[in-house]
Amino acid sequence: MQEVSESLNQFDGIEAWTKLGISIGIFLIFLLLRKVFTTYIFKFFLRIAEKRKVEFAANLMLALEQPVRWLIVLIGVIISLHYFPIDSPSAELRSKIYRSFFVFLFFWTIFNISSILTILFPKLVSKFGLEVDQIVMPFFTKIINIIIIAFGASIIAEEWGFNVDGFVAGLGLGGLAFALAAKDTVSNFFGGIVIVTEKPFTIGDWVKTPSVEGTIEDITFRSTKVRTFAQALVTVPNATLSNEPIINWSKMGKRQIAFHLGVNVTTPKEKLENVIKDIERMLIDHPEVHPETILVKFDEFSHSGFNLYLYFFTKATDFGGYLSIKEDVNFKIMEILEQEGVQIAIPSQAFILQKDSDTEAMNDFESMRD
Repeated sequence: MQEVSESLNQFDGIEAWTKLGISIGIFLIFLLLRKVFTTYIFKFFLRIAEKRKVEFAANLMLALEQPVRWLIVLIGVIISLHYFPIDSPSAELRSKIYRSFFVFLFFWTIFNISSILTILFPKLVSKFGLEVDQIVMPFFTKIINIIIIAFGASIIAEEWGFNVDGFVAGLGLGGLAFALAAKDTVSNFFGGIVIVTEKPFTIGDWVKTPSVEGTIEDITFRSTKVRTFAQALVTVPNATLSNEPIINWSKMGKRQIAFHLGVNVTTPKEKLENVIKDIERMLIDHPEVHPETILVKFDEFSHSGFNLYLYFFTKATDFGGYLSIKEDVNFKIMEILEQEGVQIAIPSQAFILQKDSDTEAMNDFESMRD
């Protein structure tokens, strides 16, 4: 009897090692399948999508890559544990763990796919001839992501026996305390909603407020990111931004140029009239000057000469284009003055400074001679 018992124990030991080997072998096979999927299958379909320039399909493949890889590993773990010789948790506990992981992978996939909306949604909008501001889409995508996370977390919590309804009811009881503790966050959230609905700016616009000036890069539930012209990234709370006056330079239809041009006091009346007419005609004919309002007038007398007042607008509103047009107009004004033989007035203060500097130079020269 003892020999039979030892034989059975020995047989059980061999069977246990066999099962362990099978379990490890199955897990390694699924790890290999994951490697094959990543290296060959996934990259093959991704190359096809990129080659045919199907942007949505390429992004969909990228969204599915990580969840599918972990799904293969999870299936390998489930099958290998079936042959694992050591006692595992109860069937009910294993079922909860497996279902939780499947739910997690499912909502992870949905979360990744939701990011494709930023590409697909504008194309659908343009296809149906609708107009949707660029700033709405990131905000809308963030709301969808939060809903997906909350929904997935609630399903997993219910799987483990947590009362989600009671939790929501608890939120209602503690709502006042939460609102008081997070009043800044709530005000920033509603400030973001005001910005999205009223649309004082969109992503890429050049804006100026008492707090910051620069280009809008992004808007979140809490804040708006502005890139200054010094390339610094400024994060402004939405509550602050929604309560400030906002100048949107990108929404300008034209941009103002106004300045005084002083000419020499010895300029004859006829030449002064010719200069005014020539400058006005040049501005009217200039292709980048807005034709709606062009004023060139003899404005006032000064100590050094006659002041002409120029008031007009450029068609370009971006700062670089504005400066280029302004520079071109200034060169053309110089040409008109040269053609008429009119000199720009030099302030009398400059003559006094020049005279003082010449006197000092002469005194220094005399002292050196002595």
